[in-house]
Amino acid sequence: KLSKTSIGWFFGLKLHTVLNTKGDIVRIILTPGNACERKALLKMATGLSGKLFGDKGYVSKDLFESLFQQNLTLYTKLKKGMKQMLIGLQEKIMLLKRGFIETVFSSIKGLNIFEHHRHRSFQNAFCHWFSALISYQLRDDKPSLEKALAFIA
Repeated sequence: KLSKTSIGWFFGLKLHTVLNTKGDIVRIILTPGNACERKALLKMATGLSGKLFGDKGYVSKDLFESLFQQNLTLYTKLKKGMKQMLIGLQEKIMLLKRGFIETVFSSIKGLNIFEHHRHRSFQNAFCHWFSALISYQLRDDKPSLEKALAFIA
């Protein structure tokens, strides 16, 4: 669907992923470009437990509470005017590692399969996208946060 962001108008989809610290894709969902990220996260989080780290787009008290009932703790950076909260050192460092997800997406795009501007059908586009995701998932040299977490422990 046609949507507008802070950058401008676009027509397309959003790719939402849940990754583990080894760079493996745990869950993935495609939504229309104008879909709310919080609803996509609720769908992806079903059956998971542990800690989730996201950007400021996931800040919501209701979302936090519903995830907490599923044994998930959501950590995000704070928006302006929000109260400071105490969090552990490991969680603080994980919030600073926001570039990790961008590294994963860059490596998927670097396969030269994901970005293709002349698809003639939706089936063709989805075939390219999913083949890129499968190719990434099968790689041995995925980006990882294991070294950063070993430094903390």
